[in-house]
Amino acid sequence: MDRSPPALSVVLPSLNEEETIADCITKIRQVFADLGTEGEIIIADSSRDRTPEIAASLGAIVVRPEKMGYGNAYLAGLARARGTYVVIGDADNTYDFLEIPQLLAPLDAGADMVLGSRLRGTILPGAMPALHRYIGNPVLTWLLNRVFHTHISDSHTGFRAIRRDALECLHLKTGGMEFASEMIIEAAIAGLRIEEVPITYHPRLTPSKLQSFSDGWRHVRFMLLYRPVPFLAVPGLFFAFFGLSLMLLFLVRGDVETYRFHSFILASLAFIGGLEGMLMGLIIRVFSVVHGYGRQSAAISRLLNYNILEWGIAGGSLMMTAGVIVGLGIVYQWAAAGFGSLSQIANAVWALALFLAGIQILFAAVFVSMMLLKADQKEE
Repeated sequence: MDRSPPALSVVLPSLNEEETIADCITKIRQVFADLGTEGEIIIADSSRDRTPEIAASLGAIVVRPEKMGYGNAYLAGLARARGTYVVIGDADNTYDFLEIPQLLAPLDAGADMVLGSRLRGTILPGAMPALHRYIGNPVLTWLLNRVFHTHISDSHTGFRAIRRDALECLHLKTGGMEFASEMIIEAAIAGLRIEEVPITYHPRLTPSKLQSFSDGWRHVRFMLLYRPVPFLAVPGLFFAFFGLSLMLLFLVRGDVETYRFHSFILASLAFIGGLEGMLMGLIIRVFSVVHGYGRQSAAISRLLNYNILEWGIAGGSLMMTAGVIVGLGIVYQWAAAGFGSLSQIANAVWALALFLAGIQILFAAVFVSMMLLKADQKEE
């Protein structure tokens, strides 16, 4: 029996697509015949209807993902694919699989991955809601391009082709809708050559399974997982430095409670909020490295040193102690005044700011230490 790999694998995730799966498989078979190539069709199915039976009757390979989810379906299907080229697309017939040769041509010319762009192609009436076409997809694509230095027009197209050797360079693991972003992000990080071709996008025959706002947020959250430093840490550092500088300036000039009280309050908010944003960005960056969603840089390597974390715990404890001392000083003066009226608002703000900053730094250092402990246990 010939076990040599086919030239082309087409992988389709499916969830209750009994109305369209036959049309999709028929078109793919027609492409195989037109190209005169050997191919395989893999249906990663999680349906409760007749989709898997129909697909199997038409000669497709049906695999059953262990978990539900768009990404889990693709992970199961791609693990089974053996083709030199791999094409992926939805089983709802919104993509015209007769256009597969258009995706393969750039691969033959040297591209590593090809995206079928709906926004540069033709979107038939009723195929894409206006919210997705004019706001959702363009905004998310712009954000991905800016953060990961890509130059694509439709980052959420589900119609793609990739070379087998390029696919093996991608560390794909996401089980949900974020898989669409993960594939492009991993390709960008790996330095793969990504090209686009215009395609035609057709209306669905059955209701869409997408949830506009929750799925959109999932993609933003996933990009944040890969790049928390520009999203959170850098802006946080700026606001923390700006707020603390103003607080110190007001302290030196004096008369805070008389002339600059409201500005002083805003400066303390900028300091505490900025510090929280910076620490959250660093925590997310450590989380992404520990769980394989990013490469470990020299700066992160230094941050992951236990000695640095111990310094963080010590520094946070000292700031908390300073806040407590300032607070106790206020209580002492209040007692000395016979527990009468007291004007110590500025000192109270300093006490609160120092205590909150210290506890944030302390908890961040402890939390990062716990993540590293978990990572060390996995390595053992």
